[in-house]
Amino acid sequence: MSTILTKDGTKLYYKDWGSGPAVVFSHGWPLNADDWENQMVYLAARGYRCIAHDRRGHGRSDQPWLGNNMETYADDLAELIGYLDLSGITLVGHSTGGGEVARYIGRHGCQRVAGVLLVGSVTPLMLKTDNNPIGLPLSVFDDIRSGVSADRSQFFKNLTAPFYGANRPDVEVSQGIRDAFWLQGMQGGLINQLDSIKAFAETDFTDDLKAFDIPTLLIHGDDDQIVPIAASAIAATKLIKNASLKIYPGAPHGLADTHKDQLNGDLLEFLSA
Repeated sequence: MSTILTKDGTKLYYKDWGSGPAVVFSHGWPLNADDWENQMVYLAARGYRCIAHDRRGHGRSDQPWLGNNMETYADDLAELIGYLDLSGITLVGHSTGGGEVARYIGRHGCQRVAGVLLVGSVTPLMLKTDNNPIGLPLSVFDDIRSGVSADRSQFFKNLTAPFYGANRPDVEVSQGIRDAFWLQGMQGGLINQLDSIKAFAETDFTDDLKAFDIPTLLIHGDDDQIVPIAASAIAATKLIKNASLKIYPGAPHGLADTHKDQLNGDLLEFLSA
């Protein structure tokens, strides 16, 4: 397996497919780099180098007790980009991975970045606060923590319904897609996934988004039950200079699977531009 060792001694797994301009993918919670395989195969076959890593605590990477926060996630991403000596890259982040990308730019700048695509991203802030009244109440995230702590395996199986919109009338999501979510989730460490809930829910990325000075496209489903669009993509578009927003009608949070052909086409169009 391809791995790097970070400055705090954490081993991170990554996959590196194809050749050409580099596209670096950051996955959502509680998944791993495998969640991007449909997009990576599609783009690598069309002349792009596609790279995705398992975030610390997830998938095939180490499961350290410490460092399960956005600052360290962003620094891990920076170490991977530096190790591979990438430049002119396009960063693609889904959900928690969108926060990781935003915090990377906030901490490390855009010198190596040519463009950003945020898909169902948690940015700018998921939590409801006095300054963010359209966010989700803390009780929502406390319930996630309780569910993961009580019976993580069953919680992940149940989560696939709203994640992929399988709880909507006339929506069919294969059992295989739902099983793949469960399998990826169960590869992660419990402490890492619990800490990550706080990271994706309570981190404010407002200043990070204001630091973007490269072409940025946001893609979001208007039936996203996990990261509601009003407090995320619509709010983020107002903070990022010259950002574009593409809304997928009826799409759920897990649109990289349910709408993979549409997303693949939009990724290619964005990269080609």
